[in-house]
Amino acid sequence: MERVDLAIAGGGPVGLATAIFAARAGMRATVLEARREPVDKACGEGIMPRGAALLRALGVELSGRPFEGIRFLSRGVIAEGRFPGEPGLGVRRTALVEALRARARALGVPVASGCALRAWRESGDGVALETSAGPLAASWLIGADGLHSAVRRSSGLDREIRARGRFGVRRHFRVEPWSPLVEVYWADDAEAYVTPVARNEIGIAILWRGDGRRFGELLARFPALCARVAGAEPTSDARGAGPFTQRARGCQRGRVALVGDAAGALDPLTGEGITVGLLSARALVAAIAEGAPLARYQRERRAILRVPRALAELLLVAAARPRLRHAFVAAVARHPALFDRLVALNAGEGFRSRAVPVGDPVSGSAR
Repeated sequence: MERVDLAIAGGGPVGLATAIFAARAGMRATVLEARREPVDKACGEGIMPRGAALLRALGVELSGRPFEGIRFLSRGVIAEGRFPGEPGLGVRRTALVEALRARARALGVPVASGCALRAWRESGDGVALETSAGPLAASWLIGADGLHSAVRRSSGLDREIRARGRFGVRRHFRVEPWSPLVEVYWADDAEAYVTPVARNEIGIAILWRGDGRRFGELLARFPALCARVAGAEPTSDARGAGPFTQRARGCQRGRVALVGDAAGALDPLTGEGITVGLLSARALVAAIAEGAPLARYQRERRAILRVPRALAELLLVAAARPRLRHAFVAAVARHPALFDRLVALNAGEGFRSRAVPVGDPVSGSAR
């Protein structure tokens, strides 16, 4: 029976990045992905600067559209925050997965599409797996299988959440991006995130409480955005995801470790999901490669999550209280340096002041 160091369940961005980190550390990894290519997921598709830098350092070659920061639009008020250093990158999810898969295979990592993990059991110093392609032995099983992780459930690490979760839906349109920023349009019961992903394409992701409305009904909640894309050709079907309130009791038990959304998901409104996943994958592989107890990985992951989680909770409070949210947007519109600081903090970067303030109350057009 073939034996590897890491059997990674899940061939999304974080699972593939885990395999790349492992290969670069001299370990043998294999990726098991139950879905057939292309692997897609509804998400905002904006990668923050730290995440984009990590992908470059891994040798992942990506096309896409850089963006310079974040723009909030609420009731005719605009607030803009700029990254202090390198830009983020907007890139189609399928293109991101394809680029990561190409890099993993170039490093000799087998990526088995359409290969489901059927069962597993710990055995001595490893894990015996039954897959749809046959048996496999590994020193570690890594659950990178997303929001509704089967590895998390079967390992006893799932944690029940009673709070009502939020959902997301995303669609792409053939239109030249009108802003160098990711735009966030706020309505009383939803937010719309506009990410430039190519020279002539944008993605629109809408987050809300999941009351059964379709993409077109949700988009109608944002008249200024509707006017922007009026007549534009859709370039993808609407794709949904959620609920995002998924938690784990921990991110390691025995010879099993969780990474990415499988280890517990952030609400995607901060845009840090990919970056957190990449940083967590790096910390996990480093701990395994160095023979360290995985308690170290759990500590490092908590530290990685500290700022994004705090900002997500703050923004969720604002999202649920329209008057408070509008007051927040108006405040950072009047004090753009404050928004710059928040954007830099969320991006994990230092702050560098800018000389020219932006954020006047206007009708919602980009400047």
